[in-house]
Amino acid sequence: MDAQDCQAAATLEPPGPPAHGCVAAWWDMVDRNLRHTVPSCWEEEAKGKDRCWYEAALRDGNPIVVYLHGSAEHRAASHRLKLVKVLSDGGFHVLSVDYRGFGDSTGKPTEEGLTTDAIRVYEWTKARSGITPVCLWGHSLGTGVATNAAKVLEEKGCPVDAIVLEAPFTNMWVASINYPLLKIYRNVPGFLRTFMDAMRKDKIVFPNDENVKFLSSPLLILHGEDDRTVPLEYGKKLYEIAHNAYRNKERVKMVIFPPGFQHNLLCKSPTLLITVRDFLSKQWS
Repeated sequence: MDAQDCQAAATLEPPGPPAHGCVAAWWDMVDRNLRHTVPSCWEEEAKGKDRCWYEAALRDGNPIVVYLHGSAEHRAASHRLKLVKVLSDGGFHVLSVDYRGFGDSTGKPTEEGLTTDAIRVYEWTKARSGITPVCLWGHSLGTGVATNAAKVLEEKGCPVDAIVLEAPFTNMWVASINYPLLKIYRNVPGFLRTFMDAMRKDKIVFPNDENVKFLSSPLLILHGEDDRTVPLEYGKKLYEIAHNAYRNKERVKMVIFPPGFQHNLLCKSPTLLITVRDFLSKQWS
């Protein structure tokens, strides 16, 4: 599969007063870190093409996924490359990016910063995709980035075309306190207070449970039954909150995968692609 860097001219500016230094720094990150993988049917034709060809390809009618990865490693982790290949073979364009502070990207990874990165990648993609739909796909930590970005876009009057949340949590505080490795220290005097104070200081919340109450975009939640990193109960709770909040209940769906895929390996499920394609095709028909 041929995957090229889709480099962009600095045509988008962040909200608020101009800050050309910040714009230049962000687009430098995009130049180095936004990876565009075309549908596999374009594999041979894509070889050796420049950025203009790749940008034009976003208008070919094949659906687009903006992939927002989890907290470990970077966009080129093996399970992420496997998911990209599955989606490419299924006819999707996939745009994956390392947030600031991840992979080759510079900067400090804050919640506000990661959210801003996701919004700009989505807006950049929509500006080049014509009528082709664009889906935000978040995994683990990326689910918090995805719903944060979707809420901001909803408030701007531009709801995202669809959202896929893979192994989501309710909010980062609950997920962190119950993280398997941290449970060992929960009974240590002062640990929880120190831990929560640190999260407050860094303003880390990623409130999926609150964000979904304000969304109207088609929302698909995917979770493995044997996920021990982000237990299934969190995905179920988030689905319940979203289903209760959405006016159009048909826009919210949850699919639970049988044991064997844990936290990172839903990409190996033979039913993943058809599950996603069926949901999106019904929502976009």
